[in-house]
Amino acid sequence: MNMQEYISYIHGTDKWYIEKAYKRWDSIAKPLRGLGYLEDAIAQIAGILREDRIDISKKCTVVMCADNGVVEEGVTQTSQDVSAIVAKNFTESKTSLCMMSQVAKSDVIPVDIGLVSDITGDNLIVHKVLRGTNNIAKQAAMSREECIDAITFGINLVGILKNKGYKVIATGEMGIGNTTTSSAVLSVLGDISPEEVTGRGAGLSSQGLLKKIQTIYKAIEINNPDKNDPIDVLSKVGGLDIAGLVGIFLGGAAFRVPIVIDGFISAVAAFAAVNICKETQEYMLASHVSKEPASYMVLEKLNKHPLLTCNMCLGEGTGAVALFPLLDMAVNVYNNMKTFDEIQVKTYKPLL
Repeated sequence: MNMQEYISYIHGTDKWYIEKAYKRWDSIAKPLRGLGYLEDAIAQIAGILREDRIDISKKCTVVMCADNGVVEEGVTQTSQDVSAIVAKNFTESKTSLCMMSQVAKSDVIPVDIGLVSDITGDNLIVHKVLRGTNNIAKQAAMSREECIDAITFGINLVGILKNKGYKVIATGEMGIGNTTTSSAVLSVLGDISPEEVTGRGAGLSSQGLLKKIQTIYKAIEINNPDKNDPIDVLSKVGGLDIAGLVGIFLGGAAFRVPIVIDGFISAVAAFAAVNICKETQEYMLASHVSKEPASYMVLEKLNKHPLLTCNMCLGEGTGAVALFPLLDMAVNVYNNMKTFDEIQVKTYKPLL
């Protein structure tokens, strides 16, 4: 199917299962809503999966890896070849995400969706739309067709992973320069000035930050993306890693799989997906709020509460995978704890 056909299958989550999940929570022998946002997350997952007993035992993080031509403008602290080096390390379980995923009992699935270099390795999926995008300060990052290719691949990948038994998918990325492209996409789609949405990324000086902001202004002026057309925005000032993640979020809604938002870049992809199809928002869970200055801003636009606040800004999907153990604990309480009736204690009632 093409992208539009997938989108036509997207509908909201099942509210009957959500309500049933909240009734289950309220019957459990503990203070009402004592687990806060975790109870909301499990109820949301129940509505996505349409299940009474929740099973998210098989988990993974999809890491979209791509290079961004805007690195030519000197908006990053590191060179472009770092993208491929870190992507290769994903296949060898040598990254921070991999270390954390071992504890969280979650698989890491790296995707070469647009690296300049070729890499090989375990669990690597290759769908190289381009060998890096164009420099957005000079021309459009990619064509509209290339952007749709990346999005459609992401949608399809969710279906493949669901068929392999994965119950929840976290989003990650690797691509030097992608905080610049993410800030540009958010600036246009959110109708916010580049100053407000642009941070230091992996560690820019004040002078470097100013250059990054000026580059985003230049990219928007040269490419003139249409804020009412998310595909136009993504193709002109975005990146292939972001476009692939947009597909993952759309695929979560199309195939009824919970998708966990990581940090700023992932959240911008989520925001773009919601601009394409608003029902997609119901299939997303926010893991944490990134150190990037616009992270709160984009989560507010998504109407999402971050479950963790750790001042993280590492990327890769580390914030998203950090949520998995908490979700597992909440699921264990939800599935297995005794009810008030079972322990013969009067049920708690909400106070007015």
